[in-house]
Amino acid sequence: MNTQIRRLGLALLVCFTALFAQLNYIQVFRAEPLNERPGNTRKVVESFSRPRGTIETADGVVLARSVASDDQFRFQREFPEGELFGHVTGHYNFNFGSTGLEAAYDSALAGQTPEIDLATVSDLFVDREQVGNLAITIRKDVQETARAALGDRPGSVVAVDPKTGAVLAFWSFPSYDPDALSAHGDSADDARAMLEASPANPLLPKMYRETFFPGSTFKVVTASVGVETGRVRPDQPVYPVLPAFDIDFTADELDNFGGDPCGGSLFDVLKVSCNSSFASMGAETIGPAAMVAGAERFGFNDRPPIDLPAPAASRFPTDFPDNQGNGPLARASIGQGNVSSTPLQMALVAAAVANQGTIMAPHLMDRITDDQGEVVKTYEPRRWTDAISPETAAVIRQGMIGVVEDGTATRLAIPGVEVGGKTGTAQLGTDPPRSHAWIIGFAGPPGDARVAVAVMVEGQPGASEQTGGRVAAPIAKAVMEKVLQTQGGG
Repeated sequence: MNTQIRRLGLALLVCFTALFAQLNYIQVFRAEPLNERPGNTRKVVESFSRPRGTIETADGVVLARSVASDDQFRFQREFPEGELFGHVTGHYNFNFGSTGLEAAYDSALAGQTPEIDLATVSDLFVDREQVGNLAITIRKDVQETARAALGDRPGSVVAVDPKTGAVLAFWSFPSYDPDALSAHGDSADDARAMLEASPANPLLPKMYRETFFPGSTFKVVTASVGVETGRVRPDQPVYPVLPAFDIDFTADELDNFGGDPCGGSLFDVLKVSCNSSFASMGAETIGPAAMVAGAERFGFNDRPPIDLPAPAASRFPTDFPDNQGNGPLARASIGQGNVSSTPLQMALVAAAVANQGTIMAPHLMDRITDDQGEVVKTYEPRRWTDAISPETAAVIRQGMIGVVEDGTATRLAIPGVEVGGKTGTAQLGTDPPRSHAWIIGFAGPPGDARVAVAVMVEGQPGASEQTGGRVAAPIAKAVMEKVLQTQGGG
């Protein structure tokens, strides 16, 4: 009998030991994989039952906050400014996740970063929820100006501080109301289905996640590469006055707008946006290797390091076979062919010229504070790429100022302010003609640009080089004026 009891006791001890070992193995070694398992919603349910920090504009307007909920979760995410910042904040949904800043700063808003943990270590025994509050670089009044100036025309408006990379306006129309997609229950699924079915694709933040033909705004890149290589100077070469550029191996020609003859030295052809001259500059003066390298120094063929999910890479072709002649590079040099760009990228092109050739990493985060208002993290500006030398930037800056003073971008001028710009009209090949109207530029006190912009208005009637200056320039001007006003510089 004693033998049987001992055996039973030993068997129970083995079972308890195995159970203890398995429990510890699961809790210690398997905890993270199990928490991250796709079918495990426990972590998500837990996060939706806790408050998140606020998102606020640079002028203190609340864009996102947690409010009490009376359903299966304790809290509901609320977006008081709706579609004005929909593409910036993104939405926060239990079933289909989060986007925008809600996704990019998820850990910070949930109060689960090392900085917030360290800041609250002395309050371990205080009964309060630990969250992080995010302050961004955009002011509400500047964003409202961008929305009002663009109106109900599909397009995008981007403004950045060329010295720091801070995003100052980030608007794309159409937008959407993130409240509808952040609701608990079936209504959010219905709202999402309706928005996804819309041909206008309002869920897509086109200012940084969709690319378009940049048209003649890309000539700033071509001119910059030409000057940087030493093959183009303000006075040389002098391009012949022609109505079109002759394309090899074909009867086709790359026409100037309206077939108008144009030519001359760098500043002359920049003022009138001369296709034949810039096609020759890229294809014959500069050449493919230098054009590819130069475009990539501006950030093409790379994703800009903005603190938002999945930015699109702008594209410049890298392969120009000899048997295709000069046509592909000629077209690419004037922003046609296989060149595509986001509005954000073209704003950064203007910023490079305004900032002595350096492009700073674009960003929306200004600072993160804890729930007591103590700053736990601030954004430190950082360089993304050196596109051109300061000397080259000074030359192109002078040329872009000339485009505003006496060229295609006169509508961009602001009295008492130094303004440079470049228009663009990206023809869509439709009948009747339609085009994307572009403008890029910068503004500020002489030698001290405070804002760089890109505006793109989709599918405008007509296809003349004046389209960008007529349609996009007044929008960019209004935004730059508002930025300078808020900075005390206009």
